Amino acid sequence: MPVSSTNSEDSDSAPDQEGLPINELFYSLQGEGRLSGMPTVFVRTSGCNLRCWYCDSYHTSWEPTHAQMGIEEIVEEVQSHERAEHVVLTGGEPLIHEDSVTLLEELDELGYHTTVETNGTIYRDCPIDLVSVSPKLASSTPTPERDPKGEGEWEERHENRRIDIDALSSLVDAYDSQLKFVVTGPDDLPEIEELVERVRTHATTSIPDSEVLLMPEGTTREELDKTRNQTAELAMEHGYRYTPRLHVDLWNDAPGT
Repeated sequence: MPVSSTNSEDSDSAPDQEGLPINELFYSLQGEGRLSGMPTVFVRTSGCNLRCWYCDSYHTSWEPTHAQMGIEEIVEEVQSHERAEHVVLTGGEPLIHEDSVTLLEELDELGYHTTVETNGTIYRDCPIDLVSVSPKLASSTPTPERDPKGEGEWEERHENRRIDIDALSSLVDAYDSQLKFVVTGPDDLPEIEELVERVRTHATTSIPDSEVLLMPEGTTREELDKTRNQTAELAMEHGYRYTPRLHVDLWNDAPGT
């Protein structure tokens, strides 16, 4: 799907236009989490309220670009992939957009299984089959030395916003969910364990260790070669589930995968 040159540096909130800003819409295999390997249509919105320095969808956050598409237009494109029964709504942060609710309602009526990939800072009431929540750890904060634009202006905003325990707990209570953490190294584990316990305390739904997923940081095969084994060993040590980045293993960092 072609993408226009529409660009917004500060994508804290959704635009006022009808429909959704779509960065990519493509058919591939789900590469992460419990549905890894499932043929899936991905609807990637543009715009995010956070700025992870390692963001694997740079053009939805740091330099967001998109084509504005109406809900029916998106649904028609999804339906053109006749073999797919699963749809992933991802970003960026798709839940900053009110019309994401409308899209999810339409997909639900058509019988699709929907997954929403979210950073867990926003709760919305809508039909979702699986919420894949990726809370952002302190290691995600774009400090001046890690900021891909070299400015460091997002450091404080990102740090202040990256965890909303009320929104996170509400998502876990309302939907079938998985907690998916991007692991940059062993130093992330104390924060992961602390955050999991905080969510367990605030939520009424029980969260087994098997629904806590550790995923190696890296957007290329070369980067994953440095983090994959260590993350797997950390999962075994702490009793959590390891999740691959199958799309990177198969297609490296090619767009539309």
